Amino acid sequence: MSDVVTAPHVPVLLDAVIAGLNPVAGERHVDGTFGAGGYTRALLDAGASVIAFDRDPDAIAEGAALVAEAEGRLVLVHDRFGAMTVALAARDVDGVDGVTFDIGVSSMQIDRAERGFSFQADGPLDMRMSREGQTAAEFLNDSDEAEIADVLYHYGDEPKSRRVARAIVAARPLTTTAELAAVVRRALGHRPHEKKDPATRAFQAIRIHLNRELDELRDGLVAAERALKPGGRLAVVSFHSTEDRIVKRFLIERSGATPAGSRHMPQAAAATPPSFERVAKPVRADEAEVARNPRSRSATLRVAHRTASPPWSPVEGTHA
Repeated sequence: MSDVVTAPHVPVLLDAVIAGLNPVAGERHVDGTFGAGGYTRALLDAGASVIAFDRDPDAIAEGAALVAEAEGRLVLVHDRFGAMTVALAARDVDGVDGVTFDIGVSSMQIDRAERGFSFQADGPLDMRMSREGQTAAEFLNDSDEAEIADVLYHYGDEPKSRRVARAIVAARPLTTTAELAAVVRRALGHRPHEKKDPATRAFQAIRIHLNRELDELRDGLVAAERALKPGGRLAVVSFHSTEDRIVKRFLIERSGATPAGSRHMPQAAAATPPSFERVAKPVRADEAEVARNPRSRSATLRVAHRTASPPWSPVEGTHA
């Protein structure tokens, strides 16, 4: 499929992801985070068919041209990837050869000021991936100081979360990304020459909270475990230490690598056969890729292969 149009954004760790998935002609893969379609294009180029998920209606609408090009080998699903089990069953798909997730906000969303994900250009305080539910403005203007501080601390690793939350409450109502960024910078004493803008942590935290991204990741991992055939490949790219920790712990547990019980702390139950085999160390971008694609600087890729053992979790959506 050599005539596929070049993607408008460069997918992070694309070569490593495709190497980990090792797609071949005739296979069926799931791209859990379609975005601008970068991973999907590469899978199609390898001859695979793809079922791609995205909860962002803009991504689904803009992927229509690629659906036409793929001539029956691409299905776009407007849904959360955590709902994969139900969505695949509805399409009579009883197993796939690969699943990939690129966790977090997409380049398309970041680059469009009207979506409210970035402070690089002023826009409304929105940050909703699905364009449904509570906006960032509603959360910041209606929540109490303690709740805002907790979100900043837990999802943004903000060490001065209480100070920032106090400043946000004092400045309400907030309506634009520029207003929020200015409040955070003043609260933290930001100097323009500093390399990293401290508002980055606040924006990340609020976005993760509004979109329930960590719960969605947990649901997606469980759904991938159920969807993959024996020998199927899972590739997950994450950008935040908490996200990577969730993926790492899931794969450690499901590969049977958790520490065995001892006489001081015996195992609570008999060992469950591993559902995954971890096949490589985590992959991170080299200097050349970071220079090409700055978004890759914080990216971590983890790859695992599905074993023939049954899935551990019988019910999707339990945040296992």
